[in-house]
Amino acid sequence: MEAIIKFIEERKIGRKQNLYFHREKVIYLLKNNKVHRSLDQYLGEFVYGGIDGCVTTFAVVAGSVGAGIDTSVIIILGFANLFADGFAMSVGAYLSAKATRDNFNKHKSKEIWSVDHIPESERAEIKAIFEAKGFEGETLEKAVEVITSDRDRWVDMMMKEELEMQEEKKSPLMIGAVTHLSFVLIGLIPLLAYLYELFSKNEIDTFLWSSILTGSGFLLIGALKSYVAKINIWKSMIETLILGTIAAFVAYYVGDLIEQLLLS
Repeated sequence: MEAIIKFIEERKIGRKQNLYFHREKVIYLLKNNKVHRSLDQYLGEFVYGGIDGCVTTFAVVAGSVGAGIDTSVIIILGFANLFADGFAMSVGAYLSAKATRDNFNKHKSKEIWSVDHIPESERAEIKAIFEAKGFEGETLEKAVEVITSDRDRWVDMMMKEELEMQEEKKSPLMIGAVTHLSFVLIGLIPLLAYLYELFSKNEIDTFLWSSILTGSGFLLIGALKSYVAKINIWKSMIETLILGTIAAFVAYYVGDLIEQLLLS
């Protein structure tokens, strides 16, 4: 009997070890997969583009409903917002990322010139940096020697420590493209109920369903935002939902107010 119990326990331990091994293997493959790394790299742009798309499109819908505008006009205004604002936002994201990269390259070129033409001055700056970190004596001299023996390493140290600048690895073009894609995809959610009513000819409470779908979109984006910002998922979801709801209420009542002013 004892032998049977021992055999069963060993089998359980073996299964646990195999499950642990496979889980670790999956995590390793995901982290080292190029597609996964690329998606993870641009997730921030996708999240913030999606938030803006969902909020602004639903604000257009809410403001239009508040003003008593017809369904077909709401769809037109919604799609105009999707593509015009989405394009403007993506261009802004692209130009901002490109300006950051150009600024980095400009300062890096200056540091390369300084290292090539006035090395003693740059070496003195490297020494001052390590002294500030607590290095002294032979250890200080060795650290300076190691850093200044390689120009690329030397320039990188100056960029990080003196100018406090780090190179942006992400492509400005991809940043703009991902921002636009997420703005359009997530921003389409508030319009789905109106598109359904338009093509199905079934009468539904479009604004109610648009609100429900948009709320779901806010929760989805909030969950993704928690991953990017490394914050509590529930806090992020609720925060995104509340902010989106506030924007909707403001847009709705502004539309209602404008309608009353125009018709009075």
